[in-house]
Parts: sequence; C-alpha cells; structure tokens
Amino acid sequence: MTLTAQDWLGKIKALPLKKRVRIMNVCGGHERSITMAGIRSALPKTVELIAGPGCPVCICPEEDVYQAIQLALHANVILVAFGDMLRVPVNTPKREIRSLEQAKANGADIRPIASPKEAVQIAIENPNQSVVFFAAGFETTTAPVAAMLLEGVPDNLFVLLSGRRTWPAVAMLLDSDTPSFEGLIAPGHVSTVMGPEEWLFVVKKHNIPAAVSGFMPVSLLAAMYSVLRQILEGDPFLDNCYPELVRPGGNPSAKAQMAQVLHDTDANWRGIGVIPASGFELNLRFASHDARTQFPDFDLVGRKRAGQMPAGCECASVVLGKINPNQCKIYGLACTPKSPVGPCMVSDEGACRIWWAGGVRKNAASSVTDFHASVD
Repeated sequence: MTLTAQDWLGKIKALPLKKRVRIMNVCGGHERSITMAGIRSALPKTVELIAGPGCPVCICPEEDVYQAIQLALHANVILVAFGDMLRVPVNTPKREIRSLEQAKANGADIRPIASPKEAVQIAIENPNQSVVFFAAGFETTTAPVAAMLLEGVPDNLFVLLSGRRTWPAVAMLLDSDTPSFEGLIAPGHVSTVMGPEEWLFVVKKHNIPAAVSGFMPVSLLAAMYSVLRQILEGDPFLDNCYPELVRPGGNPSAKAQMAQVLHDTDANWRGIGVIPASGFELNLRFASHDARTQFPDFDLVGRKRAGQMPAGCECASVVLGKINPNQCKIYGLACTPKSPVGPCMVSDEGACRIWWAGGVRKNAASSVTDFHASVD
C-alpha cells in the first residue's frame, strides 16, 4: 500500500520522541516545500527543522556578482543570467550601481534566462557582439552548462562560472564544531545528478542519519520519519526516499560531461569563506569561452568588503543553520522582499524570502510567536 503524506505524518507523531531532534534540510527547494505545505506547524514540537546551505544565489560570491555588473556596464557585452541573480546586491556605496537590475536600468544589456539553451540562442542571434553567461548554481544547474559547452557554442559566447558543489558545505559544518543537527535531509535533485553516495560521509564519518528526499510532502515526510526512526534505533544509514528519480551512481552521462568540462577547486561562499573543493572551474580546454580568461580586467576582488554580506545582514548565519531567518536583526525591518538587503531575501530558494512568503513577517525580537505555529 502506498502511504500518503498524512500517513507519514501519523507515523512521525507516533514515534516516542522524548527530547527535541534537529533535522537539517539542505535544499532551498525543500525549505520552500516545507514552508508552503505547513509541515513545520504539523510536526510534533519535538522535531525542529533547520534550513541549510542550499540556496546558490545566497552563497554566490559577492565579487562574482560585482564582476558581472562591471562587465555589463563597461565591456560592451550582452550579459545573461538566471533571473534571481539580477536583484542580488553587492557591497558598494548607495550612490553606485549595486545590482544587475540597477545596471540594466542604467542602460546595460542584461537579459534574464531560464536555461543555457537561451544563452546559446542569444549568441547566435547577435554574432557581432560578445555574450557573457553569468552561470551561478549548484550541480543541477552546472551540469547543463557543461553539456552546453561540450555540444559546442558560438565563438562569441563566454561563461562567467560561479558553480558550487553542495556536499562540501555540509562537511564543513560537521567538521567545524559540534553539529547543529542530529539528522540530515539530503537534496533530491543534486542526488539525481551526482548520486546519493555523496552523502554517505554523513553516516559513516559522523554517525548521523540521512535520507534523500524529493520535493513533495509525501517524500519529505517519509525522509523525516526515516531519519527520526534511525535516531531512535541508534542505527544510522543513508535512506533513499526519492527512488523515482535518484539512482545509485546518479546520472553517469551528466557526470561524465562535467568531468570533461570542469574541475573542482577551493571556492568562496559569500559571508562564509573558502570551502575546500566546493567549486567548479572550466578546464583549460574551454579557456576560449572562459569569461575570466577573456575579460581579465574586470576581475576586481580587492575592493573594500569584497565577498562580505551587506552591513547588518546575517544571511550567512541563516545559510549555515545557526539562526532562523526572522532572528536576523534586519529581517522584516530594513530587509523585505520589496527592498532586500541580503541575498537570502532575494532568491525563491532563500530561507528569508521563503519564510516571508510563508507568512512570517515579524522580526523575532519584536514577536514572541514561534515559527512552529506561524506558517499556517
């Protein structure tokens, strides 16, 4: 018999949980599904869900966004990027242009796209102009970029790559100090590409239960039940609660394409710092399409406060699961979706934007309302 979300919720409520258990959901898509479905408020008070570092817009290096802005303003290029990136602010004085959206309003040719194919088409349609594809994202969006380059692109298309690997950030959290969670919900889309085995280190090295989940409530609740039961039984393992798409080994074709086009590198995460082997760079074979190689004059990383979050923004602490979004000092005050200060309030996968959309409009300092009871 196929269990429903209500069935899994009932099984969770029947577990004899005597103390609070913290479960981190890594993926921004998971956080959105959890919030929009009201899962937090439906769970027992003993289960605390923590949003993790699964928002690529939130952790995209500030200096990469700044470089994209400068290219669009001064290099006579068409710059294309995934839509969320256009509103991300950088650390410049208010009198200067602080986002791609503002650069576009000031005359730069900046176009939002939804897929790499659109970048190729724009380059084909504008053969006499350079097109720079600002490609930020995790494995699920970086894999199509690799496929695009392998298939062959016009000579006038260049990639400003800001790709990141997901699991090293979780590894950094677990290696740095006492873990802030007792169970992990691993991202389904990333596991579809890279394979669930990437998350075995959570179990084998740290003895923490983990489960791969899809994005519907039934899969998320099944994964939560699995993790909670593992904790109670003291027998952690990696469970695949998204078998419809996640297979052992992931997607061999996509991984092979990525290996031909990209290599791992130590990479900066905005507000967090450099995480070893957490980034992607283009291999030398594709240097002729690497925007950093072809436009070196715009790689300006030595600016004041380069790489940092804006003043007062605690997005990095939110991304690392150290505080809830509404515990940021400026949440709902200086920072709202209409006037976002930090990237977590910009992206649809940013925890701050998600919580706001879920109905949490007050800063925790000005409200005694617990988020457990505020998302319905």
